[in-house]
Amino acid sequence: MSPRETPALRDFIGSAAAGRTISDARTTVPLADLAAESCLQGRLSELSGRSVLLAVSDQLKTGIAMIELDGVARRMLLCPPDLNLEHIPSLIDDAEIDAIVCDDPAPWKSAGVPLTVTASLPLRAAIPVKTERTTEWLMLTSGTTGAPKIVHHSLATLIGAIVADGPSSKPAATWATFYDIRRYGGLQIFLRAIVGGGSMVLSDPAESIAEYVARLTVRGVTHISGTPSHWRKALMSGETETFAPGYVRLSGEIADQAVLDSLRRAFPASSIGHAYASTEAGVGFAVNDGLEGFPAAMLGVTKGGVEMKVEEGSLRIRSPRTAYGYVGRNASALMDGDGFIDTGDMVDLRDGRYYFVGRRGGIVNVGGLKVHPEEVEAAINRHRHVLMSRVRSRRSPITGAIVIADVVLSETAGAFHSAVIRDEIMATCRESLAIHKVPAMISFVASLDVTPSGKLARQNA
Repeated sequence: MSPRETPALRDFIGSAAAGRTISDARTTVPLADLAAESCLQGRLSELSGRSVLLAVSDQLKTGIAMIELDGVARRMLLCPPDLNLEHIPSLIDDAEIDAIVCDDPAPWKSAGVPLTVTASLPLRAAIPVKTERTTEWLMLTSGTTGAPKIVHHSLATLIGAIVADGPSSKPAATWATFYDIRRYGGLQIFLRAIVGGGSMVLSDPAESIAEYVARLTVRGVTHISGTPSHWRKALMSGETETFAPGYVRLSGEIADQAVLDSLRRAFPASSIGHAYASTEAGVGFAVNDGLEGFPAAMLGVTKGGVEMKVEEGSLRIRSPRTAYGYVGRNASALMDGDGFIDTGDMVDLRDGRYYFVGRRGGIVNVGGLKVHPEEVEAAINRHRHVLMSRVRSRRSPITGAIVIADVVLSETAGAFHSAVIRDEIMATCRESLAIHKVPAMISFVASLDVTPSGKLARQNA
């Protein structure tokens, strides 16, 4: 048994549970009930010291199970709903899973795991189990280029940024996020609610973004986070006119000036900012000046012991919030010899400020010249009638690839001829981009897909 080095998640609820809740579209659970009741059928003691695959279908039961298991289980592997089931056997082996928490045990009988526990609501009475160990929190990378990697965190690394922010003198917040809490960005918001003394309103996959935003308004949500793509979808929903959060944050994708300005217009009384974080690097920093990118002065050691530098155009981070490493037989190194994580996010220094231009692995090669799709999207999104855009490549027999763009226009664009808007967008791109980065073709589309992790779905024609 590993000794407990930090408080367990349940310890942050304690006497401050009164009036606090976790809810989704169907159910509300008072946090105070977790002192004597469980969603694990009274079988929490059987999970003590085990490596648990948390594979519950909905976020509410997942969140409650996380609170119950932290400090009890040896490990928790969070299984996001979009995980390719083909990867399950290898993940079970690599994480040494010997127990599964799920909705229905039947599909897991062939997994070869000795213990399966059903999570269900409503809660039922259970004898509390001692939280006597530091649980390993295992999370998955997106796996967009193959099998996902298992990233090892602890509660201490996950709440490092929350603790660094210090206690708040303001009334307890009601938090929400467009993310799923089994992904790093969503988990951060869930932990901010639990550790910070607030309530949590979870999204539901059966809801549209418009329905979710309407529910957030009814629930009186004060603090909310999502990717820029989430926020663009929310602004298009028409429901933000009555929504009035005090705290709006963006993360997970590049926050360009257009989306920041749109949120400022939608929520003039809100605190609006964007944060940098990743599953491996943890929470890096936040920018609250209303501008895209970040000041060059933030390089070096910042709040909470986070150290940043830029090498070969890539942002690198070293901090006590980073993951301990990857888990599994084929895991690669997480950090370099100096303890820095190469994030793979490329930045460009202009006039004392670093601007994110895209991912190293997402470059489009046009006749030997590099194009970051995100950089082109930022230029397109500046047009007054553009709500959202996606830049991708199309094969070309001459240059190997050309840049094309799919663009969603606002309702106000209906009064203008599409050819005029297309010419204006092209002019904007030519003014700010090198000629090889200017789209060869612009198509107007009704909508653009967002992945389950909240990022713009990218595919090449």
